[in-house]
Amino acid sequence: MYGAQARHQLADASAYGLEIGSVRSDVPDLLRRVRAEVDRLNALHLGFLEKAGVQLISGWGRFTAADRIGISDQRGGPVREELSAPRFLVAVGGRPARPEIPGVEHSWVSDDIFLLKDVPSAVVVVGAGFIACEFACILRGLGVAVTQVVRGPRLLRGFDAELADAVLGGMREQGIEVLLDQTLVAVAGEPGALTARLGSGESLACGGVLMATGRRPWLADLGLNAAGVAVENGRITVDANSCTSVPHIHAVGDVTDRVNLTPVAIDEGRAFADSVFGSRQRQVNHDLVASAVFSDPELATVGLSEEQAIERHGVDGVVVHRARFRSMARALPASGPRCLLKLVVEKHTDRVLGCHMVGEHAAEIIQMAAIAVGMGATKADFDRTMALHPSVSEEFVTM
Repeated sequence: MYGAQARHQLADASAYGLEIGSVRSDVPDLLRRVRAEVDRLNALHLGFLEKAGVQLISGWGRFTAADRIGISDQRGGPVREELSAPRFLVAVGGRPARPEIPGVEHSWVSDDIFLLKDVPSAVVVVGAGFIACEFACILRGLGVAVTQVVRGPRLLRGFDAELADAVLGGMREQGIEVLLDQTLVAVAGEPGALTARLGSGESLACGGVLMATGRRPWLADLGLNAAGVAVENGRITVDANSCTSVPHIHAVGDVTDRVNLTPVAIDEGRAFADSVFGSRQRQVNHDLVASAVFSDPELATVGLSEEQAIERHGVDGVVVHRARFRSMARALPASGPRCLLKLVVEKHTDRVLGCHMVGEHAAEIIQMAAIAVGMGATKADFDRTMALHPSVSEEFVTM
């Protein structure tokens, strides 16, 4: 994303009196650097595990009974060794989902993007979630012509609708063609020269199709039936303590399909360790999770959306405060999407139920706002906080 944003920053340079000549884009070099950084981080995490004394076993694991797992060299292959333990934690995550349509094998999923040697001149992105929006913006920032196909009437379902509309406007402003209420029904052609066929009858010529249609818990070949672990709607069911239907088997992260974010999975794992091995019973509050969409413009949020707050407290029990403006960083270029800041407040208690933002550095700002919301701050608490001027975030204490 940072590499894609650099192109926009260079385009704005003339507004600040900087004349920059022709700029050559070397996307293959950027992709090589990204892969190298991913490899470095993977090695770093493996090193952390080894230093912590964790025994790492390479292979595919599956339950052979409720108290044993078998290790195979290949997925679903013969068991080479078995391990037993008084407790098990399943944390295998999820995998990208692909729709069952003709030619889907010619498409990419998000994991494939990082393995590309270069990007084509035109890409069709399918999906409405944060992965679809992020990759659409990344590819557009790299100079790719992007068409995003969205099955429903809006982007980012589950986020505050007003913020999602602001992201949509910003994406369209930078040249991303977003087609709402459209369905991809087939992919035809050869890699590099594809045709994406829509339910409306329209055909889109492109060099690649990215399926960003969500992720699903990875349940295949885990041997859950052998262990007696209950599965519902394609996910491992757990209680508030991340315990499955088998008392000594726990599950955390995307495999439970609760809130599928890395920090949430980490905290669920910590809560498991605290509760089971640390003699400190703790549960994760899934109602108060800060999240961000690293699109362009960026979106970040914590707490209840306007729609969720009204559903819980009624339309007369909620007060919404908002500010929409062009940030100082965008004043001289006089272009780009406007910032949108929003506070959702419970009328009776004055408590801030949700804090939301679209604009530059939204994630950095909402991370700190999450502390206040988590502590039960009121609108009056925000109001009596001195503004830090000039900044985007000051609008949260002056609106």
